[in-house]
Amino acid sequence: MTRIAGISTVVLVAPDSFKGTFSAAQVADAAGRGLVAGGFAVDLCPVADGGEGTLEALITALHGETRWARVTDPLGRELHAAFGVCDSVAIVETAAASGLGLVEPAERDAIVASTRGTGELILAAVAAGAKTIYLGVGGSASTDGGAGAIQTIRGGGGLRGAQIVVLCDVRTPFEDAARVFGPQKGADPEQVRRLTARLHAFARRLERDPRGVPMTGAAGGLAGGLWGALDAELVPGAAFVLDAVDFNARMRSARAVLTGEGKLDQQSLAGKAVSEIATRARQSGVPCYAIVGTRELDAFGARILDLQAVVEAETLEEIELAAKRLAEVI
Repeated sequence: MTRIAGISTVVLVAPDSFKGTFSAAQVADAAGRGLVAGGFAVDLCPVADGGEGTLEALITALHGETRWARVTDPLGRELHAAFGVCDSVAIVETAAASGLGLVEPAERDAIVASTRGTGELILAAVAAGAKTIYLGVGGSASTDGGAGAIQTIRGGGGLRGAQIVVLCDVRTPFEDAARVFGPQKGADPEQVRRLTARLHAFARRLERDPRGVPMTGAAGGLAGGLWGALDAELVPGAAFVLDAVDFNARMRSARAVLTGEGKLDQQSLAGKAVSEIATRARQSGVPCYAIVGTRELDAFGARILDLQAVVEAETLEEIELAAKRLAEVI
């Protein structure tokens, strides 16, 4: 670790993905180039919060390997999706099989979209010998409460003793999933009402009622469905991934942290990677900066995060230039 007069000259570069645009690794590489051009050494640490990029981050941290399975997308079309395996541990991303990014905007159907493909990926992980399955649930296209995944898992022979650990990117309870996330999945107000009624009816049929339980609304209620039907464990995804990549030790050895995400908004305060990183940096007395695609968070929200500076950048070239400029004040 490079130090001058006892002060680290290393910046820990720990962005989340710019969802639908750039992976966390691409953002980290671009920002890293800018910081190096500005005179700093860098420690590249792409992160995730349970959504896109979780598979990549955990495979690297656990020294796992990538496998592929034939599954169905949110609308029932066939595709090949990746999952990770490391000994008896598997890593599955809901976004890989049931993700919003798999459906063109004009095709989005919030009522029909299913988590069946996620269930198929989980069965593939079980078949590969997994005893623990880390399931990242961010970025889903569905609001079926996990009904598709549960039916598929049960119809395919069940978990065979495996335990699902759901890495949640939000704290939203089950019954609010449609209201909070339905519109971004293509649901109009009438469809939100229908989806909410469907979630309530499904919750009443589950072995455990997920309504009112934090994090059960993640991925359109997938988290809550798996919790209620298959005894899945729910954990905050951002904290889990940061611990897995040894974030705290790397942060304490750095002069500053540079994080980022595609959109900095009110949801960033509720369990997202940027919020978790900013909190840990503040508690450790390490300055934290952010590069974001767009900023919709007001000044009060920014003060909550205690970021030293927030810079907007939409392309990899702009991210590199923004990091170079931030190097002047870090």
